[in-house]
Parts: sequence; structure tokens; C-alpha cells
Amino acid sequence: MFSLNFGEAEIRGRELADIVDLAVARRASSRDAAVARGRTAGVVDTAQIPLASVDSGDWRALSDRAVEPNAYYLPDWELAVNATAPGRTDASVLTARSDDRLIGLMPVIPLSRATGIPLPALASAHPYGTLCTPMFDRAMPDDSALGLLQAARHAGARALLMREVALDGATMKALHAVLRGEGLRARILNWHLRASLDATRDADDLLQEALSGKKLKELRRQRHRLAEHGEVRFDIARKPEEVAAALESFLKLEASGWKGQRGTALAQVERDAIFIRRATQALAATGNCEIVTLAAGDTPIAAGIVLRHQTRAFFFKIGIDERFAKYSPGVQLTLELTRHLCADPTIASADSTAGPDHPMINPIWRGRFAIGDVLVPLKANDPVVATIHAALLARQAAREAARRGVHLIRAWRKR
Repeated sequence: MFSLNFGEAEIRGRELADIVDLAVARRASSRDAAVARGRTAGVVDTAQIPLASVDSGDWRALSDRAVEPNAYYLPDWELAVNATAPGRTDASVLTARSDDRLIGLMPVIPLSRATGIPLPALASAHPYGTLCTPMFDRAMPDDSALGLLQAARHAGARALLMREVALDGATMKALHAVLRGEGLRARILNWHLRASLDATRDADDLLQEALSGKKLKELRRQRHRLAEHGEVRFDIARKPEEVAAALESFLKLEASGWKGQRGTALAQVERDAIFIRRATQALAATGNCEIVTLAAGDTPIAAGIVLRHQTRAFFFKIGIDERFAKYSPGVQLTLELTRHLCADPTIASADSTAGPDHPMINPIWRGRFAIGDVLVPLKANDPVVATIHAALLARQAAREAARRGVHLIRAWRKR
């Protein structure tokens, strides 16, 4: 997944099939489709059921076997989101089984709830983190994909809106193979390139390539100046009790900054605070969460929540003390996190989970992979799917126009 180096010209206007082909996926032949159909004879879908009703042991076992990591769909995280996070509760789930084994899982909500479009489709349930790639069993990814498509059909959906999925990953390759075998083609509604870290490399070599000598010198100077406020320490909380204490420090830092001014910090919304405390505690108990903190003396100046799934880390959120802004605390924390992850033999890559062109993380983590929203038809030549597609594109255009208007207003107010 993280070896991808697409440029905008390569992706603009392409369909999912083109992205998969660009990622050097082997093209599925008619024989491949026939073999895949033969393998799926024992696959059973369970249509659409409440997310909270999934057996957590089965879910954890599937996450261990997932063909592609996604910490935001780990059961302890998504169940905490589903229980209390405002606007993200009461999700359903599509599942697929082979005999008695859970092989596919995708949390979903009605399209009407996700987008306001009252048409018969399902959309990925948003897990707070910016990745909704479903879980497919690595031993039978095509079977997993087919089982979830069948479950969506039995639930009455005419299409699936898969939001914020890794376009070049193994999950979408498997889905594409199944769709091709059924004569269907998914459509990319939007996409962007997201920053990632190749943690198999030497951190110092990576940082020297990413940042100029002048920039690194300036960051070292800032760190030396920061030491005037006390010894600079990088602390890693892993045990549940350590994570609980570090989380409270993180929540204070986040609320002290611009998110606090806008009222969007986790600690300012009671049900969000309940979710993040529950999720981080549960994941710390299984080794899937750590909180990193940069401190000057006894004063925390930056902290970040990092999730882990298989060989991948996920940089969920960062909070900084803006009183120390002249020392670039967010960058200093990210440099330390980079060294920490590159030194960890169990981590091969890290997803920044940041938006496109993020001004802080993009210059440091120079890997890129494609993230996008994908519309998956469930029946060939379905006029309802065409209507859904048109409605989604119109909604997207309206939102982009509104976003540009907000940016213009903010720019005008700064004059």
C-alpha cells in the first residue's frame, strides 16, 4: 500500500479499475472470476445487523487475519465510537462468513443518514479516524468481498458508498476482482494523496531527505531553546494506566488550542470524551494504542494519540501548547515519533490520517497513498445507481463551492 507514488495527472478522472491497475494489480481474467465463484460456494452473508451484536471475539480474530490494517475498525475502537460519539452511534454492519468463521466486516449506515440523499444505498460508518477500509480475511479476500456485496443486496441496497478507503490497497484490489467477475465497475467520486511513513527506513536518513539542512538546523536550534524551560523528554505511554494519565494531558493540550476556541476539542463534548477514554483504555490493554508526549521539564508541550494494527501505526490526533508555538512543538513531536516508529521492528508503515496537503506532516512524512470515496453498484445497468451517482456528485460540488466561500470570507476578514 505505502509504496505508491501516484501523481495527480495519473489519477484524475480514472475509475477504481484504473487505480488498481496502476498499483500493479494482476488483471482478473474470466477464469479468475470462475475460480472465485467456485471458492465462494460456502460463503454465507448475514445481511445487515446491529454493529453491537457482532461477537467481539470473532471480530478480533478477523482483525488479526485482515488483509489490510485499519485500526479505526478494530472492535474496541469502533464499538466505543458506536456507543457514544455524537453523530456516529447506532451503526449497522455487513458481515460475511465461511462456515463458522467471520471473513468480512463493514460497518454501515443508510446513505440518507450519511449524505442526506434519500435513496436505497448504504455508506461506510465513519469511525472518527479518516479511514473506512473494511476488513477482509487475508486467506480469502475475494470471498470476503463477495459476501459483503451479497449482504448489502439482501439488505435492500442498490449501491455501497465506501468512504475514505485506500484505493490501492489489497482490500480494494479484491473488491475490484469480484466486481469485474460480475461485470460491474466501481466509480471514484473523489480522491486525494495522503502522507505516510515508511518505517522500515533509518529515521535520520529519512528526515535528512525530507527536510533541508537549513530546516533541520533551525529545528535543532528551537529544541535547544526549548531546553531552557526544562529537560526535553519524549515519553511513550503504553500500559492502560499510563495511557489513561497521558490521555488527560492530551485532552488539556488539545482544548487549549484552536480546537478549543472552536469548541471542537474532544474534552469539550462529553460523549466524545467518553468515547476516547473508553477506546484508548481498551486498545492499550491489547497493545493497540499508545500516547506520545513531548515535555519541557514538567510541562507537556505536545502530545499525540497513536493507534496500532498489525504492522501499521495510525497517527490519530495531536495537541500542542500554543504558548510554545515558536519552538514548533508539533513538528518536534513528529520528529520524535518518526524516530520511535522507525526503531520499532514490529511497525513497517504509518498512516498520517491527515487531510490532503497537510502543512505540518506532509513535508516530514514523504510517502503518499491514494484515499478516496468509491461508489459500488450492486446490479448491472441499474438506473437507481445512476441517480445516486448524480446526486452524490451534485452534493459534492455544492459542498466544494460552500468550502471555497468560507475560505474567501476568512481571507477577507484577515485583511
